[in-house]
Amino acid sequence: MIRSVVRGTGAALPRRIMKNADFEGMVETSDEWIAQRTGIRQRHIAGDDETTASLGEAAARAALDDAGLTPSDIDLIVLATSTPNNTFPATAVEIQNRLGMHHGFAFDLQAVCSGFVYAVTTADLYIRGGLARRVLVIGSETFSRILDWNDRSTCVLFGDGAGAIVLEAGEGTGAIADRGVLAASLRSDGAHKDKLFVDGGPSTTGTVGHLRMEGREVFKHAVGMITDVIEATFTQAGISADDLDWFVPHQANKRIIDASAKKLGIAEQKVVVTVDMHGNTSAASVPLALSVAITDGRIKKGDLVLLEAMGGGFTWGAVLVRW
Repeated sequence: MIRSVVRGTGAALPRRIMKNADFEGMVETSDEWIAQRTGIRQRHIAGDDETTASLGEAAARAALDDAGLTPSDIDLIVLATSTPNNTFPATAVEIQNRLGMHHGFAFDLQAVCSGFVYAVTTADLYIRGGLARRVLVIGSETFSRILDWNDRSTCVLFGDGAGAIVLEAGEGTGAIADRGVLAASLRSDGAHKDKLFVDGGPSTTGTVGHLRMEGREVFKHAVGMITDVIEATFTQAGISADDLDWFVPHQANKRIIDASAKKLGIAEQKVVVTVDMHGNTSAASVPLALSVAITDGRIKKGDLVLLEAMGGGFTWGAVLVRW
């Protein structure tokens, strides 16, 4: 059978680093308050010359280099983002052009913080369906552009960045020992829209709008929803938490990460945490964390890795990958 195997990874972060202390003169908050409640210590903020497309391009080039490939080897680009460069066309086609790629096809996928998990699952289906052999899957965000910098409950949480992987068709036997994407579970429920949303859009206000969040409500739902899709993914694959080598969750809040891992019985030493360095980078969160864990040598070939995310909508999902 065909498996979608990870051949390369890459990341890109804006030059500017904004530490918690930098907010103290802007809103009523403190480094201690932010760190205790979220685990965040700093985040990267895009400059005027840094966009979702430029960060996505940089992460894509890094992933291609890691895979030993060029843009001419890619059939499809799937970009997960909630902060596109333009309402249309898709920012994925802008990245395609920036890469000098004039063949194949490209599109954006919008599932907020779950975007990268949704995009990996989508790319896997294109590969297994025979419509693409190699796919660039990118998560790129500039959430700083949609923050209300006077709202201390949200502006301290988010950052900018991009991460990417190259997926390639490979042969598998159908066993859990195969390399590649092994199982996935995706969910959404629009009844929760008003708990995490942007209060603008082309069809409603004609403006970009700002991010709005009911933090306690999101926290209340997060652990249960995350557990739901992870357990469904474990059942599909016929494994348990003990079989995992690494858990790479969405980096939104350290307390949510810790509570989810504990409820699932995933050992603390198996959890990749980068929220302290990046803050919540939405669809870029999981690939950025992946890149860190691969670069520092934690994730190795053959490791069983679980990716998970939850975002506005609500959307949530999990993907199991043999590295």
